[in-house]
Amino acid sequence: MESTIRHRTGAHRHRPEAPLTHEVTNQVPPLTGHDVSADPALVEGVNREDADWALGELRALGTLAGSAKAQEWGRLANENPPVLRTHDRYGNRIDEVDFHPAWHELMTVAVEHGLHATPWASPRPGAHVARAAKFYVWSQVEAGHGCPISMTYASVAALRHTRALATEWEPLLESRSYDFGLRPAAAKRGVLAGMAMTEKQGGSDVRANTTRAEPLGDGTYAITGHKWFNSAPMCDAFLVLAQAPGGLSCFLLPRVLPDGSRNAMRLMRLKDKLGNKSNASAEVEYEGAVAYLVGEEGRGVRTIIEMVNMTRLDCVIGSASGMRYGVAHAIHHATHRRAFGKALAEQPLMRGVLADLALESEAATAVMTRLAGATDKAIRGEAGESALRRTALAAAKYWVCKRAPVHAAEALECLGGNGYVEESQMPRLFRESPLNGIWEGSGNVAALDLIRALQREPEAADAFLAEVGLAQGADRALDDAVERLRKTLTSAGEPEARRLAEEMTLVLQGSLLVRYAPAAVADAFCASRLSGDWGRAFGTLPRGLDLDAVIERARPASRSA
Repeated sequence: MESTIRHRTGAHRHRPEAPLTHEVTNQVPPLTGHDVSADPALVEGVNREDADWALGELRALGTLAGSAKAQEWGRLANENPPVLRTHDRYGNRIDEVDFHPAWHELMTVAVEHGLHATPWASPRPGAHVARAAKFYVWSQVEAGHGCPISMTYASVAALRHTRALATEWEPLLESRSYDFGLRPAAAKRGVLAGMAMTEKQGGSDVRANTTRAEPLGDGTYAITGHKWFNSAPMCDAFLVLAQAPGGLSCFLLPRVLPDGSRNAMRLMRLKDKLGNKSNASAEVEYEGAVAYLVGEEGRGVRTIIEMVNMTRLDCVIGSASGMRYGVAHAIHHATHRRAFGKALAEQPLMRGVLADLALESEAATAVMTRLAGATDKAIRGEAGESALRRTALAAAKYWVCKRAPVHAAEALECLGGNGYVEESQMPRLFRESPLNGIWEGSGNVAALDLIRALQREPEAADAFLAEVGLAQGADRALDDAVERLRKTLTSAGEPEARRLAEEMTLVLQGSLLVRYAPAAVADAFCASRLSGDWGRAFGTLPRGLDLDAVIERARPASRSA
């Protein structure tokens, strides 16, 4: 038997080598080692809106965002979602949320680069634009961790309704130190803020809230009730709406009280969401939790509205960021992948799809930077910019966020079956894409807010028409669209709210591209979005457009050696 085994083993060694059956060819290299901020539409918008001084820091962040290391953080943070620990090993209630180390890496970068609240600490012209650009770039690494970053940014606007609270909390909110963990705010190098507005029975109808706020006689209130969505429950403090004796009011509710004890805020469960997996959202209950009044009793909605405007801006930024990520990866894939003898990007149908995706992305980026500029100027007291933001932000929040899911689906399809596989990260983009359309008011809420603004503030309509009128005479399709809009802008009612929001955003995007983008981009956008000469799916652009120029402008920066 032994000799037989030896004989067979030796015979096997003399067989000719088997042919290779798994040689890997025609696969696309990863899109890493590039500068995510090297995006012409973004850089030009930053320059236009007084933030050119921030380009150096933006490039540094963009280079990190394009690195393999940062992309791996994004993957790990989503594949290892947060875990709720309601009790410790001894049975004590602790209500803590554990995160993967990759989450903390992402948060550290975001805070150190001032994506959370730096514009409030350094209010130079263009500060909010610089912050918006960095939020746009870093969100392309991973979108979920932008939630606590965005709410911390927005919370400062609300806290300024009460000087004492602003004086106490702003320095910690504006700090560039990420200091995770539940400790008294005074013992931390920096803090983050979340929010808890909606309840089971009300949703967006916050006036239907039943959570109560009872004065304790020492200037604080006891909050008792629940919240159906508490965004980022691991934050240090939350802006909460509750019914006080004087009506619906806004409160600041800390997680840990000054004496080190945990506030009576119970995390009941974490939401199992479609996307946004890296971030925690919770259902919470309050059992007499201590909170501080922000603003005046009975004016909770008015107090919180500026915070809502800030987070709505971030919804537009986040959707524009996702579109940029999608088209960059689609172009990268189509450039390197070959089929039927040539690169996908050279195939006529694919060229049309890529160009169309690029148009949508550039238009979203253009309107995002303009809205960031209007926000920056409005905060500095420019009434005309404030009036423009009142309508343009609501309209863009509706339309740009509405376009994100279809854009993500088409970008994913450009990668074919590879795009449907989790390793490509395109499914994560797709699952994330509907979020901004829902957060801070779904499409109907944003559209109705637009109608209310037009009805109550005539100067808002005037400011919008003045803005789009700056491009008058440059494109026939745009001129016709502006004239149609002029006739219906103030007469539209609730049934027409969605259509009006769409038309206003398209006209605003067209006017910005005509004024600032290359002719190839502006011509293609106006011909396809404003003249009606296009189909309803991406890749159905009119004939005669310079698609190569549109695609080349959207191409991601070359990978470094």
